Amino acid sequence: WPEHWESMCQANNEHPPLILRVNQQRSGRDIYLQQLLSAGIAAEPCEYSIDGIRLLGALDVPSLPGFADGQVSVQDEAAQLAAGLLELQPGQRVLDACCAPGGKTCHLLEQQPELAVVVALDLEEKRLQRVRDNLQRLHLSAQLIAADGRATEQWWDGQLFQRILLDAPCSATGVIRRHPDIKITRQADDIAALAQLQGELLDALWPTLEVGGILLYATCSVLPDENSDNIDRFLQRTPDARELSICGPFGLEQPHGRQLLPQVNGHDGFYYAKLLKVA
Repeated sequence: WPEHWESMCQANNEHPPLILRVNQQRSGRDIYLQQLLSAGIAAEPCEYSIDGIRLLGALDVPSLPGFADGQVSVQDEAAQLAAGLLELQPGQRVLDACCAPGGKTCHLLEQQPELAVVVALDLEEKRLQRVRDNLQRLHLSAQLIAADGRATEQWWDGQLFQRILLDAPCSATGVIRRHPDIKITRQADDIAALAQLQGELLDALWPTLEVGGILLYATCSVLPDENSDNIDRFLQRTPDARELSICGPFGLEQPHGRQLLPQVNGHDGFYYAKLLKVA
């Protein structure tokens, strides 16, 4: 990122902003902003997410108005874009792969409450507990499964999904300000192994998608090898996959997909690619 590395480093060294996601089934963003104003909490709407609010100061999250009742959750603005990009429709079967801690799982159900089912899949049972906690607080329901997404014979019942969200394990180089230990623990040699894992997940989950269905690939990485280059490799080996363009005011268009870079007082670094299954 020769034109952006300095601003990325600056953003990665800042304290991350506290971003909220308003539950549209319980409230509206303008209504909740008024609740915050009445409580003396300074906040402003996010620029790109229609459900997002940025708090202008730090506070104890459980003390937020309506937090215990599920009116609002904490989720970065970039991550909030996933639900809208999936173009959810009533009656669809949706897979949220690598779902923990469940922020996107809950957002899918908030945005489209008439989905047939959301299958929330993650590798370890202990990671699914946070998903359960979030679903319970928000009064939502999903089918939770602990399994390796690549081992479809162990968890998939053979019913095709119309939508898949693959928020793949990655280097997390877009969220260094939230996890500064990444600067020390992440090594250059890790990236090839992560890209291999991401490709294996794409290959394994693709057969579970219905013709005409959409798979949204996401990472919180800013590295092309995990993002646009990875999608290029997948498209080359997958003849029934077509890329759908992602248009919007956010991020930078890439050879494949769209890259969001970390912003001071704004969203984290994130990547999205949108894939359509054709006959």
